[in-house]
Amino acid sequence: MVTLSACRRAEEAPAPEIRPVRVMTIERRTVGDTVALTGRVQAQSEVNQSFRIDGRLTDRLVDVGDRVKPGQLLARLDPMNEESSLQSARAQLAAAQAQGAEARNMFNRMRDLLAENAVSRSSFEQSEAMLKVTQSQINSAQSLVDIAQNRLSYTRLLSDVAGIVTARGAEPGEVVGAGRMIVQVAREGAIDAVFDVPAQVKDIAPSNPDIVVTLGGDPSVTAVGKVREVSPRADPVTGTFAVRVRLINPPAAMRLGSTVTGRMKLTTEPSLDIPASALMRSNGQTAVWIVDTKAGTVAPRNVDVRAYDSARVQVTKGLVPGDVIVTAGVQALRPGQKVRWLEAAK
Repeated sequence: MVTLSACRRAEEAPAPEIRPVRVMTIERRTVGDTVALTGRVQAQSEVNQSFRIDGRLTDRLVDVGDRVKPGQLLARLDPMNEESSLQSARAQLAAAQAQGAEARNMFNRMRDLLAENAVSRSSFEQSEAMLKVTQSQINSAQSLVDIAQNRLSYTRLLSDVAGIVTARGAEPGEVVGAGRMIVQVAREGAIDAVFDVPAQVKDIAPSNPDIVVTLGGDPSVTAVGKVREVSPRADPVTGTFAVRVRLINPPAAMRLGSTVTGRMKLTTEPSLDIPASALMRSNGQTAVWIVDTKAGTVAPRNVDVRAYDSARVQVTKGLVPGDVIVTAGVQALRPGQKVRWLEAAK
């Protein structure tokens, strides 16, 4: 057995597994790109004009695109019910006033008779109390008349702003409820350009940027804008954020509803861009595989990400120019793994 064991060749250790990967060399670039987004011109304030009472719409006197001024009649409701209510209230007021006149005459007589000791004090006090009761009835009836007059006036919809009609609601003949939009009026004055901005652009946009807005149909028509409002909530369908840009001295050609293009220069600062496919998770943190080009091995390194999209990732910490990272095959690697890159590191 000693002879056989001496003759047995020593078993060779298996060669380490070498995995093919794709790599890239990190290069620093400056983020100072100009982003362009398409939006639309809107009024800073749009007012829904509606009736205060229910009723059947008989007339709408304006249409989309019409210019209106304060106090202008926009629409009418059928006033028959309100006119009947007003007549009834006026009749009640007349009856109360007649009773009040009778009570006042009685009070005056009782006062004169009391001065001559012709009636008792209690009879005088009864007439005085009746006068107060009838006066209260007159006041109540007058309040009902005022309410009925107000309701009759509410059958006429008057504009309380100056502007342009941008939308219409109910059509003549429909029964409308109180508060239902009849027409929408865009106030005259300041206008906004409204853009749907992706999250990655919103995150890297500079604070208080100057935005150049050009008219879609005529790029020579331009205006400068300032961000006035940024929606705190993303659209549930598109995932974008609505940003309203106040236009400073906009030209007349930039009308409400016009399509415009806004251009903004992003913050100029160093950035390291890598493919999204290079990211992986290591100990619960975002990391990449760093290639030791001399030893031909890989090791994980944690990185901080500032912005990303489906293809690219901007890294702010963890990488330096000249680092070689794995961009494909990251899920099949382990620390110290021997690798062979399929293309030269750039």
